[in-house]
Amino acid sequence: MNNFHIALFFLIGIVSSILFQISVASVVSTGNFNKDFYVLWSPTHVNTSADGHTRTLKLDQQSGAGFASNQMFLFGQIDMQIKLVPGDSAGTVLAYYMASDQPNRDEIDFEFLGNMSERPYILQTNIYVDGFGNREERIYLWFDPTKDFHTYSVLWNLHQIVFMVDSIPIRVYRNHGDKGVPFPRRQPMSLEATLWNGDSWATRGGQDKIDWTKGPFIASFRNYNIDACVWKGNPRFCRVASHVNWWNLNNFSTLTSPQRRWFKWVRKYHMIYDYCQDNERFKNNLPQECSLPKY
Repeated sequence: MNNFHIALFFLIGIVSSILFQISVASVVSTGNFNKDFYVLWSPTHVNTSADGHTRTLKLDQQSGAGFASNQMFLFGQIDMQIKLVPGDSAGTVLAYYMASDQPNRDEIDFEFLGNMSERPYILQTNIYVDGFGNREERIYLWFDPTKDFHTYSVLWNLHQIVFMVDSIPIRVYRNHGDKGVPFPRRQPMSLEATLWNGDSWATRGGQDKIDWTKGPFIASFRNYNIDACVWKGNPRFCRVASHVNWWNLNNFSTLTSPQRRWFKWVRKYHMIYDYCQDNERFKNNLPQECSLPKY
């Protein structure tokens, strides 16, 4: 074997090793809650179907409950079908989010704020970077989220974070790191869901408390999908664009034209709070990203 063939063989070995590590770094979830998640607290308040495909969380006067993914991820897309607490849910909070385990944590949050009967749920989203949040947006959903399951998704890559409801983008947070805007791109995050008592703040600023006579309060989950890069300690495998790490491809670096139309529709007709419009809160010194394009 001459030097050329030795070098070629060596190069093929390196490429094959990299591709293998990339492939095992990404995951398509099993669809079984018992296999992909563990109970965070109060296992008596977590109920999972025999086949593992559906799960409920219960809140009563004794406790709330939560679960979290076994793996941590750096970039990808997550989807979860959720049916929210029906009836008088004032004071309850269902949080569905991604979070790192560092003191200066990163988070990508859906928070569903319960309400009095016949009043609409509020969906609040927030983003923490290096322990700092204060990036809340709130919308009213265009359907009753307690009547049926709907899909709540996050697409997270090096270019953007997109919050989606039934594939409709409701929020975009672009990576403007080149302009000094913080963006979560270094810390891996787990996927978590929790149901808890938030009546000190969640409904009309804490004016409406939980009516425990209407409990227990039940939220339901099913048909989740985690298609993301499993954290193995080396971020470069999660930052590469490939058919496996499809979310890093150029097609997903910004919203498509149809997505932009839906995004504008949500913001025009359903948004009720945007931190980027709250000059009083920020004393006329809005965060830098508020003046930069979203797509």
